[in-house]
Amino acid sequence: MELTLDRLTREYGPKIAVDRVSARLTPGVYGLLGANGAGKTTLMRMVCGILRPTSGEVRYDGRPVAQMGDAYRALLGYLPQDFGYYPEFTALDFMEYMAALKGVDRRLARERSLALLEEVGLAGEERRRVRTFSGGMRQRLGIAQAVLNEPEVLVLDEPTAGLDPKERVRFRNLIASLAKDRIVLLSTHIVSDVEYIADKIVMMRAGQVVLEGAPGEIVSAVEGRVWEARVSAAEADALSTRLTVGNVHYLESGEALVRIVAEEPPVAGARRAEPTLEDLYLHVFADERDDDAPRGRVRARGRHAKGGHHA
Repeated sequence: MELTLDRLTREYGPKIAVDRVSARLTPGVYGLLGANGAGKTTLMRMVCGILRPTSGEVRYDGRPVAQMGDAYRALLGYLPQDFGYYPEFTALDFMEYMAALKGVDRRLARERSLALLEEVGLAGEERRRVRTFSGGMRQRLGIAQAVLNEPEVLVLDEPTAGLDPKERVRFRNLIASLAKDRIVLLSTHIVSDVEYIADKIVMMRAGQVVLEGAPGEIVSAVEGRVWEARVSAAEADALSTRLTVGNVHYLESGEALVRIVAEEPPVAGARRAEPTLEDLYLHVFADERDDDAPRGRVRARGRHAKGGHHA
C-alpha cells in the first residue's frame, strides 16, 4: 500500500498554491502542519481527486489515481473542513445514506454505522436530527462517515475543529487505532493534534514543504534554541514584541516565567529547555500572520529536495 505524490503543483493564475510537492506515503499517520493559507487544503483536495493538479500526479500502488476513477474513490475516506450534511436527517439516517453512496453492503450498513457512532461518542444520539447537534457533535459525525467504507487512505482536513479537549483526546486515540493498516493524512495548525500520534510530520509554508521527518527528529532543528527565564512582567511584554515567545506565566510577585525560541540567551540567567514540536512550529512559522496559530518574529528555515519538495 503506497500513495505517491509526484511534484504536485496547483496554480491559480499568478498564485502558486502548491509548489512541486513530492511524497511517498505508506501506512501510518502523517501530520500536515501549517498556518492557514499554507496550501494544506489544496494539497489534500488534489490527493482526493477533487482538484486537478496544474502539473504532477498522484499514484496509488503505481497507478495514476486520475485513471483509477471509482476504484480509487472506493478506497478513500475524506473529511473536508466543512462537510455537507442534511439537517433533517437523523445521525443514523445520515450514516446509512453515506454508506449507500460509498457502496457499503446494505446488510452491514446499519451495524457499522451504529458501531462507528459509538466509537466517536455519539451512542444514544443516533435518532437525533443533525440540525440539533453542536458543532463538535457534527464534527464527530463527519469523522464517523469518513471511515464507513474502511478506507485504505484516510484524508482529514482540520478534523478537530469544534471539539473540546476531551473529544480531541478521543479523536487522537481513534486515529491512532485506525492507522495500523491504512495511510492517514491529517491536516491541522494545532500541534497537539499530531504531536503524539504522527509517525511523520510535514510542515508546509507558502505551498512548499519546508521541513519533514519523525517528530523526534525534526524537533532537533531547534535543539539549543529554546530558553526559559524568570523576568519582570514588563520585561516579558517587551520580549514578546521582538522575540518568539511561546509561553508566558505571570506570577503574583509581578514576575513572569517565559519560554522563548532564540539563537542566543534572550536575557541574563536564561536556561536551555528541552525543545518540543510546538517550539519548532513557532520557529518555522514565526512571521506568519495567522490569527489561529502561534506568532513571533523569527525568520523560518527549511530545506528543499532536488526535483521538488519532498515529504
